[in-house]
Amino acid sequence: MPKLKIVIDWGHGGSDPGAVGNGLREKDLTMKIGKMIGDMLLDYEGVEVIYTRTSDYYLSLEERAEIANKAKADFFLSVHINAGGGTGFESYIYNGNVDAKTVVYQNVIHAEIMKVIGNVTDRGKKRANYAVLRETRMPAILTENLFIDNAKDAAKLKSDQFLQQVAYGHVIGLEKAFGLKKKAKQQAQSQTQQKASDKKLYRVQVGAFSDRKNAERLAEELKKKGYPAIIV
Repeated sequence: MPKLKIVIDWGHGGSDPGAVGNGLREKDLTMKIGKMIGDMLLDYEGVEVIYTRTSDYYLSLEERAEIANKAKADFFLSVHINAGGGTGFESYIYNGNVDAKTVVYQNVIHAEIMKVIGNVTDRGKKRANYAVLRETRMPAILTENLFIDNAKDAAKLKSDQFLQQVAYGHVIGLEKAFGLKKKAKQQAQSQTQQKASDKKLYRVQVGAFSDRKNAERLAEELKKKGYPAIIV
């Protein structure tokens, strides 16, 4: 069975720091979030993760798109941090002709990210003539994850636990968009834990969920990364 090829593009890098503010650089944050997304996707069956860059170096926008095109990827995800004095989360697809599936994927992924990251302004699902969206020959989405030059947003972006939430939202969006299934080991663990659940609202330190399974999945990912995670 052919694998689902997902290209994860860590925005900016090397001589291009991207947006800068409040002691943060976009290129560092996108690398953290993108790597977290890729690591989480390893828990799913039939998924191949391809990164446009694997460390802090510069790639042109055209080179990023070409990596995805040469790999004949099934989906392209570009992770960014916003700037300009606003606040919140927004997502983009190309503003020209796109496959109908692209719109569906944006709807699903955007919604799941907003569910996971919680008390954050939803700036909406948008379209733009960005090169990585225009030049890629597969469904593609670009996410703008809060504003680096907004003090309140930056405070969240300084927390690795919040970045983990952002990554988790992307992964759950991809799971639902593409019908991804957890590998057998992860499924068994989730099923065992689910048997002990009741009808309370379960809260993970970094988020709140009405479905215990979602809380457990995020807690599991946090523990793998060495972060404390408590469900109450």
